[in-house]
Amino acid sequence: MEVIELAGLLTARNETVSVAEACTCGLVGYLLGTVAGASKYFPGGVIAYTGGLKQSILGVSDDDYHTYGSVSREVAIGMARGVRELTGSDYAISTTGVTGPGPGHSGLPAGTFFIGLSVKDGTDSAIEIEIQGGDRDSNKRGAAQAALDLLGRYLKSI
Repeated sequence: MEVIELAGLLTARNETVSVAEACTCGLVGYLLGTVAGASKYFPGGVIAYTGGLKQSILGVSDDDYHTYGSVSREVAIGMARGVRELTGSDYAISTTGVTGPGPGHSGLPAGTFFIGLSVKDGTDSAIEIEIQGGDRDSNKRGAAQAALDLLGRYLKSI
């Protein structure tokens, strides 16, 4: 979904979204901030590139991190929930994955990402996506767009 459409949906509902990003290094937040008046719907986010920040700032549990790994559905959900609670936003989206060029520490291939969504009503979920044949930059861009799309699909469904 285009950011301008997300901005319109969130602004019309007087709702906000925050971001927790690992692999995309702030790209989702950057995209959300490209619309004039973004402060109405986007309070900010956290770039937690290393595992220690995922736990200490975002509250991802040590158990989830060590059991499932930093690139996992559980960690993506924990990141999204943590930043939503930290910022007090209505929604939060998160990204964690393997940008490449080679496989990550998890052994997952480059282009594997988990995108998390946390909603103030307690609904938390994550999707797994795979981007084929991309370089590091296109993988990051694909994951960032997937995060925006996930939020957009949710907002359109309610």
